[in-house]
Amino acid sequence: MQYTVIQRVLGILLSLFSLTQLPPLSIAWWLGESSLNAFLVSFCIILFTGLLLWAPVRTIKKELRLRDGFIIVVLFWAGLGLTGSIPLILSDTPHLPPVDAIFESLSGLTTTGATVITGIDNLPKSILFYRQELQWLGGMGIIVLAVAILPILGIGGMQLYKAETPGPLKDSKLTPRITETAKALWYIYLSLTILCALLYWLAGMTVFDAISHSFSTISIGGFSTHDASMGYFNSALIDIIAVVFMLIAGINFTLHFLAWQHTSLKPYRYDTELKAYFTILLAVSVITCAYLFYTNAYSDYQDLFKDGIFQTVSIATTTGFTTTQYHLWPSMLPVLLLFASFIGACAGSTGGGLKVIRALLLFKQGLREIRRLIYPSAVITIKVNKKPVQERVINAVWGFFATYISTFGLLMLLLMTAGLDQVTAFSAIAACMNNLGPGLGDVSQNYGNLSEVPKLLLCFAMLLGRLEIFTLLVLLTPAFWRK
Repeated sequence: MQYTVIQRVLGILLSLFSLTQLPPLSIAWWLGESSLNAFLVSFCIILFTGLLLWAPVRTIKKELRLRDGFIIVVLFWAGLGLTGSIPLILSDTPHLPPVDAIFESLSGLTTTGATVITGIDNLPKSILFYRQELQWLGGMGIIVLAVAILPILGIGGMQLYKAETPGPLKDSKLTPRITETAKALWYIYLSLTILCALLYWLAGMTVFDAISHSFSTISIGGFSTHDASMGYFNSALIDIIAVVFMLIAGINFTLHFLAWQHTSLKPYRYDTELKAYFTILLAVSVITCAYLFYTNAYSDYQDLFKDGIFQTVSIATTTGFTTTQYHLWPSMLPVLLLFASFIGACAGSTGGGLKVIRALLLFKQGLREIRRLIYPSAVITIKVNKKPVQERVINAVWGFFATYISTFGLLMLLLMTAGLDQVTAFSAIAACMNNLGPGLGDVSQNYGNLSEVPKLLLCFAMLLGRLEIFTLLVLLTPAFWRK
């Protein structure tokens, strides 16, 4: 392990992260808000910490190894959660306790969207923007942005990219050089954000709300500048725009890049995962709307279809926006939507969950095992995009799924031991590990009433979900630390 290299990279990344304090600081200064000092002090602390780590080892320039990348990714995300909480602790409003501030910070950076804050409408504009900014940066991953800069500083980035990128097929690159890959991803991400903000503004949002909600829409984060979330605007047009961009953000960004590069829709048309993604969302939307109609939950059919489709897309893509209190919907619907979030969005997107490609491979593997019972001697190949999938990928998906279920069960039991009821414990872990946000039971509105121990466990669950479990758990294995 190259600890001096790790220290140098962390110092550089933390120094870069300190720049995220400047936009909300500028807003606080422009509007004369009391949070100005909080962001100023936070900027100085984070920058000084980064420089303190970097200065003693600034002359060391070595290529990162894969294990170094894992350590940097985990330490950096944990460090972001801690340092990102500083303004929330120091600010007069909301002036959160340390555990609550860390929870809110990690929830933003991991694009979970769970909040401990009530009275969001009354928060200073600078704090509101900061929460949305954290989600936007976390959506694509600050480290993916950083690998576009690190080669200039003499540090390779591929190891970080492999450790950070979600999904089972991480070795494919959009461009021959990792720097260009990171830049390509961010250009697409930024372009979608600008377009989304423009359409929100044209649909009736204020400039501030349009920019803020475009951040959390493209990042599939779900934070809002209002307690009522998207329901605050009470606009069918805004809901439609949100649904479209949530769907787009849930698609593998590789497809967006290929479609842009070749000015063709063929990459979308022939992608197996994308077909499964839309099929699942369509099926859940139909079931949701049909059941709402069957139970007479709505007197206005337009509201029924609007809320039914919006909440299906929002929850299934793990965004977490709400237009209504869906947790009060009849019978099995809230649980159905929560189960849909387990599948989540596509690999290579900003969404959470297991990822559609993994769910698809698990389903195909299950069908293959059934067929093997009927034809024991048959050679049956699993294909995606008309190409055979290597057995090591299938085994990795099964391993991921088994680890996910085991970790989920353990954390749920720990939450119940800490005093949460079954519904609250189950939905809270599901919402945090899938980076969804809103849950059921006592966490249907916010997480503020939980005690410190459950909040810390849920912070761990958020990191597990954002780093796709193995990236974090591999550090807990003795083999990782052996030479």
